[in-house]
Amino acid sequence: MSFPFPSLRRWPDVEAPDLLAADAADRLLIDESRDARAALGRGELTVIGDAYGALTLAAVHEGATEVRTHQDPLTGERALEANASRLGGSGGFTFHALAADLVRDARVVLVRLPRTLDALRDIAGLVAAHASPEVTVFAGGRVKHMSPAMNDVLRESFGRVDVTHARQKARVLVARTPIGGRDPLPATAQADGLTLCAFGGVFAGARIDIGTRLLLDHLPGAVDGGSDDDPLIDLACGNGVVATALALRHPSARVYACDQSAAAVASARATAAANGVDDRVRVERADGLDARPDASASFIALNPPFHSGAAVTDRLAPRLFADAARVLRTGGQLWCVWNSPLRYRSALERLVGPTRQVARNAKFTVTVSTRR
Repeated sequence: MSFPFPSLRRWPDVEAPDLLAADAADRLLIDESRDARAALGRGELTVIGDAYGALTLAAVHEGATEVRTHQDPLTGERALEANASRLGGSGGFTFHALAADLVRDARVVLVRLPRTLDALRDIAGLVAAHASPEVTVFAGGRVKHMSPAMNDVLRESFGRVDVTHARQKARVLVARTPIGGRDPLPATAQADGLTLCAFGGVFAGARIDIGTRLLLDHLPGAVDGGSDDDPLIDLACGNGVVATALALRHPSARVYACDQSAAAVASARATAAANGVDDRVRVERADGLDARPDASASFIALNPPFHSGAAVTDRLAPRLFADAARVLRTGGQLWCVWNSPLRYRSALERLVGPTRQVARNAKFTVTVSTRR
């Protein structure tokens, strides 16, 4: 029986008729790698970037055992577990960080191509450094999201890179013969007196994007909170620039930063450490603020994401607004920056409370919402 791709769901990520949990690239990766996977022993398959579990579960369905998997977003891990349970099982795979143990001695690695070349470079370097010398990497994606530069990045770490025929607007790159490799290291840069650190794939990389810069320029000089029980919060922290800036501006304050992206969490921790505030900035991987209790915060800063995988969507932000409202005390404030055409003010008014505009430029709006 073939694997039931259509039965997979995106939960707990955004679900909508136009956003699918599996696509033609997942199917093509499974088909192109089938012969190579048939010869594998236990623990010799690694899957990287498997958005909602299609690759991992299809491989287990076809007999793979002890599959090691890495998904950058926490919602991806939870979706994989939920889909496995829905299909009648929860074994056959384990979650790993993007580190040596993920790929050590692997003979086949399946990769959903990431959106950025830096993220692909981190993956390719890691595989080349620690997988079996006979490893074959099958890296696939939708043609519209692929570029010839991806082949060049793979060639930095592999002696041979082949390209499959396209099928249903998907294609797979096949890399063999590792020729080097390295563990992922964050890029670093200086900006506005800060040292910024970013692993591959983190939004904005090692820089301050223009929306975040507008938010930083207009955050209040005095803020409530900052204690162990009521830390200043940087929600969806990315590279950690807002959390680090808050800690530097308020030398006695405690800051809590969170992001569902493993790469963002590692980047934010590195940024805080590079600026000497890691003793006061706590960074956690979390789905929104699910680790924080109700009515426990006085101040939250947020630059909401607008990507769900490769899809651009405005459905992510309202979920974060609602979570911020849950965690804010009465009278607490959510400081938010957003792309002006998205018109989030009505959602902020409805989900959080009275909202006023603080700043606006050609592209972005900064608002402050007070918890009613």
